[in-house]
Amino acid sequence: MKYLLHINDICTIFRRKNKDVFTLPIVAAIQLHSKPNQATENFNTAVKMVKLAAAQGAQLVALPELWECGYYLSKEEFELLGEHKKGPTISSFQMLAKKLDIVLVVPFIEKGKKDLFISTAVIEKTGDLLTCYRKSFLWGREKEIFLPGERKYEAIQTSAGKIGILICYDMEFPEPSRQLALQGVQLIIAPSVWSIPAEPRWDIQLPARALDNTVFVLGVNTVFEGSCGKSKLVGPDGKVLAEAPRDEPFILIHKMDFSVIEEVRKRIPYLEDFNRTTFAKG
Repeated sequence: MKYLLHINDICTIFRRKNKDVFTLPIVAAIQLHSKPNQATENFNTAVKMVKLAAAQGAQLVALPELWECGYYLSKEEFELLGEHKKGPTISSFQMLAKKLDIVLVVPFIEKGKKDLFISTAVIEKTGDLLTCYRKSFLWGREKEIFLPGERKYEAIQTSAGKIGILICYDMEFPEPSRQLALQGVQLIIAPSVWSIPAEPRWDIQLPARALDNTVFVLGVNTVFEGSCGKSKLVGPDGKVLAEAPRDEPFILIHKMDFSVIEEVRKRIPYLEDFNRTTFAKG
């Protein structure tokens, strides 16, 4: 299993003027082959890759959208795989987060009382479930299978930084990312199943959302089965800092220096000049 490792960035120790010692958080994107209807195999692969990322120093690890089952399933097949947020999949990753002492971002098929949602759980390193976000913009055939979540976008404070979650198609709309940025989010994580035909948009939208809001963006994609791969971390100036290949499973690992956000905003004052009444109701 390959992974991208920036040797000079990992576990580097820095000193402030007052001599306090600290380390910068390290994030990892798990780009895997989500084999259709192979939930057990996909689960075992995901756990293995999460452990490999943690062994390389990652403090926050994110999985892609629908990693457990693949994208092109029938509604009946998705219904069989649906779980409550307190179901076995998320419970297993809660235990793993606590064991590895890492924050986990884990998409899953959430089963409501009668409906299905494409959701993402954020799990603290203590094993506590911080929140579950439901995908709010559904693409194409997803509308025939799932319900959209509430279009409410909230910052999530974790031990690895203040993050926001948007799932795949959510990233193609500027407003959710802006709402997260206005709440002080430092990193937007976008678990996705992004297709090969839409690859140019993947290469445009993620840097655009990062630059629009001068925040970091981590896009976590699958490979094969029609997906374009290329999971990537984008800096607040819109520059791609690291990118996985198009056609192989990969663990993308990178250090996060959130102080860069303030530096970029001094040069590019989008948020300072933004009229916040734009989102006012009425």
